[in-house]
Amino acid sequence: MQRFFVHLAYDGEPYCGWQMQPNGRSVQACLQEAFSILLRQDISVVGCGRTDAGVHASSYYAHFDWPGDLLPFERRGDWTYKLNALLDRAITVYSVFEVPEGLHARYSALQRRYRYYLHTHKDPFSDRFSYHCRFAFDPDRVRQAGVRLTACRDFTSFAKLHSDNKDNLCRLVQADFEQTGLYTWRFTFTANRFLRNMVRAMAGTMLGVGSGRYSMDDLEDIISAKDRCKAGVSMPAHALFLDKITYF
Repeated sequence: MQRFFVHLAYDGEPYCGWQMQPNGRSVQACLQEAFSILLRQDISVVGCGRTDAGVHASSYYAHFDWPGDLLPFERRGDWTYKLNALLDRAITVYSVFEVPEGLHARYSALQRRYRYYLHTHKDPFSDRFSYHCRFAFDPDRVRQAGVRLTACRDFTSFAKLHSDNKDNLCRLVQADFEQTGLYTWRFTFTANRFLRNMVRAMAGTMLGVGSGRYSMDDLEDIISAKDRCKAGVSMPAHALFLDKITYF
């Protein structure tokens, strides 16, 4: 068996998330269907992580195993073109390439990076992929909250309730907030792993600190409580992108 990585991107709006679900169409299901048609056998695809319904990925990796003798090597150059012809318009495959057998799309990833976008003035061209923030905030206070979160190890207060995680421990190495234009802002979160809903809960809590809803002492209490109900609101999914996976 040979292992192949797939580098792709997708607009998450039409999907119930990356992972196959009984109640909706997923990115994983679309990709598996396309590969199964292309390679004429059932193909199981493993993703680098789960993205929630409506969340996007501008750089995503998945892997599959395939007995390479079923298709001549020289024809593999056509895979990307043919996959894109088979896939929904919201999914793009950039490349398919062979990797060592032990490399795993999910478990071999060392870090993941998410970015969350917002704008502070009404803009019809930003609303699809950016959150329109209608309240004032102090960016320095938002950044201070991010610095505090990078010292956190247990993110239970920012994890979706009733998830199936063995633990809620993460190494968050970056929780930045920067201005990218006159009215545009961007959160950047980098960690070894992320829990379900964690990024959107952290962004909502950091904005809560920036707007004055929470003090820094309140943030300490939120972290210590290990209770999702204590933290800030979960920000809307449409402005969140998984945009970088680090393997080496």
